[in-house]
Amino acid sequence: MTEQFDSQKTRAAAWFRHLRDDIVAAFEGLENNHGTGPMSDDAPGRFEVTDTKRTSDDGSDAGGGLMSVMRGGRVFEKVGVNVSTVYGTLGERAQNAMAARKGIPGMKDDPRFWASGISLVAHMQNPHCPAVHMNTRMFWTPHAWWFGGGSDLNPCIEYADDTAHFHAQQKAHLDPHGDTHYPRLKEWADEYFYIPHRNRARGVGGIFMDDHCTGDWEADFALTQDIGRAFLPAYVPLVEKRRVQDWDEDHKHKQLVHRGLYAEYNLVYDRGTKFGLETGHDANAVLMSLPPLAKWV
Repeated sequence: MTEQFDSQKTRAAAWFRHLRDDIVAAFEGLENNHGTGPMSDDAPGRFEVTDTKRTSDDGSDAGGGLMSVMRGGRVFEKVGVNVSTVYGTLGERAQNAMAARKGIPGMKDDPRFWASGISLVAHMQNPHCPAVHMNTRMFWTPHAWWFGGGSDLNPCIEYADDTAHFHAQQKAHLDPHGDTHYPRLKEWADEYFYIPHRNRARGVGGIFMDDHCTGDWEADFALTQDIGRAFLPAYVPLVEKRRVQDWDEDHKHKQLVHRGLYAEYNLVYDRGTKFGLETGHDANAVLMSLPPLAKWV
């Protein structure tokens, strides 16, 4: 199974990097063409790109990736677009967690793993512009493989037409793979991005899947690619529409309080954050999702 999946791993990692490049270019384009509205007189933001490296316990190479972060732009207050491909051996805690969640036989006997993906979180200057999260990934062990990911919208000031557009684009990209995917992944996102201790959702939802493996790698990879392709047409028009709106301190207060919810969710519940820290990935890259400023009241 190891040799059989070498080409699939290469293709998946290349796709995540391609998607990263498209998104970074589109976001810098939003900075470039912000010609009117709040902060339009400021200089356009640019991504700072850093290589991330991961080493195993014995010091050998265990993969890495690119961390691309823009701070203090005129549209994006902080946005990170990270890609990584990591590999090695799962530690005992990670083995136990995966065995409990997936019941994979043989994990303790051969705990090798390989994982690649893209992860994005955007926090905006203008409170009318919604924050957003997106990630897609592939995970492989000698015993099983699967895909996961999705995207969800996190406005502090909700607009029904923005929510409708975001979901319509998700549905349009998923329907060619079967009309059951969108309602199932929408419901999954509603459950996954719920904050139990606040008794509320993190945002207005989106789509999410995990452990996705039908046994047909090509079909599952194609679905994962279209989840990624849905992101820019779902999100960019919302930013273009809202970035020109005036805002005041009350709007900013609402934004910072809502960011507190985002931080709580990512630090307490998010599975990707826990896995990244558990497997020794670069902590700055793993915690890239945290907002630059937040408020608790």
